[in-house]
Amino acid sequence: MNTPFIRNHQYNVIKKQSEFLQNTLRTVADRRVLETVRFRAGTIVTEAFPSLTQEQQQMLEQISTLESGYDFQRYVSALEPYLESYPTITLKQIQKLFPKIKKLKTPDLSSIDFRFVTYLSWVDIATNKLFIVYPFEGQFIGIEGRITPTHKSGYCLFCNRHQELAFFSVKTKPANASPDNYSAVGQYVCMDNHKCNGIITDTRPLEKFILSVRK
Repeated sequence: MNTPFIRNHQYNVIKKQSEFLQNTLRTVADRRVLETVRFRAGTIVTEAFPSLTQEQQQMLEQISTLESGYDFQRYVSALEPYLESYPTITLKQIQKLFPKIKKLKTPDLSSIDFRFVTYLSWVDIATNKLFIVYPFEGQFIGIEGRITPTHKSGYCLFCNRHQELAFFSVKTKPANASPDNYSAVGQYVCMDNHKCNGIITDTRPLEKFILSVRK
C-alpha cells in the first residue's frame, strides 16, 4: 500500500525540476555540467521535504538518473499515488469559516481533484470577492477580500511566477483598535487560482499573508 507523503507544492517542485533537467539534457553537452545539474535537481527535490524515510528519499532521488522524456514522464506519473490530498472539508465547514456572509457562494467540491490543491479558493463574481481556505496546523483558516483584475502580468505572491494578476485586498483590524478601526492589506495574486495551485512550490509566502490578515 502506498503511503501518501507528497503535498501538492512539493509535487510541483518535482515537476519543475524534471522539466529543467530535461531541457538541460537537450541543450547541454558538457558532461560535468550535466552531472552538476543532475545532482542539484535531486538535492532540490529532497530538500523540499522536512523529513523522508530512506525508501522515500531513494524514490525521489531517481530524478538524477533519468535520461529520456519518457523516463521523466513515467517518473512523475509514478509519484501520483503518493500525493497527499488536501484535507477533507465539507460545505458546512466552509460556511462556518465565513459566518457573516449569509448567502455564501461555495465551489462545487465534487468537481475538484484535491490531490492538486494547496489552497482552496473561489471568486464570487457578483460581489468581486475572493475566498481562500487554507489548512494550517490541523485547522482551516478562511479569509476573504475584494479582488480587482489589473489586466497586467507580474509575479504572484503565492506562486512567484509571472502570471496575469489581480489585486487582492483584505480588511483587517489592528491589535487593540476600536471596533470601527479597520485597515486593508493587499497583495497581487494570480487571476487563475487553478493555475496558481499547479505551479506553487513554496507555501511560506501564502501562509505569511494568511496569518497576517486572519481575524
